[in-house]
Amino acid sequence: MQRKRADGFFSSFRIHRSASAQAARALAATMMIVAGLAHGQTYPDRPVRLVVGFPPGGAADILGRIAAQQLSVGLGQPVVVDNRGGAGGLIATEITARANPDGYTLLFASIPHVINPHLYSKVTYDALKDFTPVIQFVSVPLMMASGPALSAKTVKEVIAVAKAKPGAVNYGSAGSGSSSHLAVELFRLMAGITLTHIPYKGTGPLITDMLGGQVAMTIASAVPLTPQVRSGKLRALGVTGPKRSAAFPDVPAIAETLPGYDVVNWFGVIAPAGTSGAIITRVNAQLNKALQSPELVKTLAAQTAEAVGGTPEAFGKVIRSDYAKWAKVVKQSGARVD
Repeated sequence: MQRKRADGFFSSFRIHRSASAQAARALAATMMIVAGLAHGQTYPDRPVRLVVGFPPGGAADILGRIAAQQLSVGLGQPVVVDNRGGAGGLIATEITARANPDGYTLLFASIPHVINPHLYSKVTYDALKDFTPVIQFVSVPLMMASGPALSAKTVKEVIAVAKAKPGAVNYGSAGSGSSSHLAVELFRLMAGITLTHIPYKGTGPLITDMLGGQVAMTIASAVPLTPQVRSGKLRALGVTGPKRSAAFPDVPAIAETLPGYDVVNWFGVIAPAGTSGAIITRVNAQLNKALQSPELVKTLAAQTAEAVGGTPEAFGKVIRSDYAKWAKVVKQSGARVD
């Protein structure tokens, strides 16, 4: 009888202890939510760093500074652009992946974010698991352009010339494994042609050689190509989006000649994994609000960029889709950077 009472006591004690533990865990979870909300309300109380993976003067830098300026106004704190160029954005991404998930280090990411993991043999982060999407800021189509070394005036003519003389037509890119390199590789694979690749360290020197007749063509960001196209020094043959660009309504989409061809470079903000939902929501809301401004839309259009905005979930869907897409292109093209 005494043993039964003892067993009943310990059984009751275990139940009580279990219930207490559950209550403690629930309380801790509640406290974390409350703390997160409070942090989100006070965030930021010091400058925020926006890491850009490319040197000053390029599309990522120009658009990143526009985003930083808008975010600074909305958050009431300076948002400082930190250019960490190198390895096609890999260095900047690694820095952000290692940063504290407190909202004070954000990455202005673009399409190399989902290309690099398939190109480099040693990547210290997971492009999907180690980051949290915040917002897609803009989308920017790339542009196929030719210089005086290529007589072709249309995408169809480029394909015809390349088929007639395999390997005779060369193209320049911003570097092996860059979005401009892989955009041409996708075009080449879909068209069934052979082109000769000449990699450069950036779009600037590539454009210089195109103007000088050393390089026949490229597919690159429309941002640095636009001044040369509008001056008549380079010829715009096509844009890479699924439809024509509002910035160049007279330039056909490559897809009009090569159905299914679709390459759009996106730029957006992502944060280290573990960043609180309250902070993600705050940054997302501020940039969405900024993108409603007609003046900002006009400023972005001058850079051939289209305002996007939307939810973190929508941006995450774009990132995952492009991650899978470029994995296939890298594999088929045999591109590799070590």
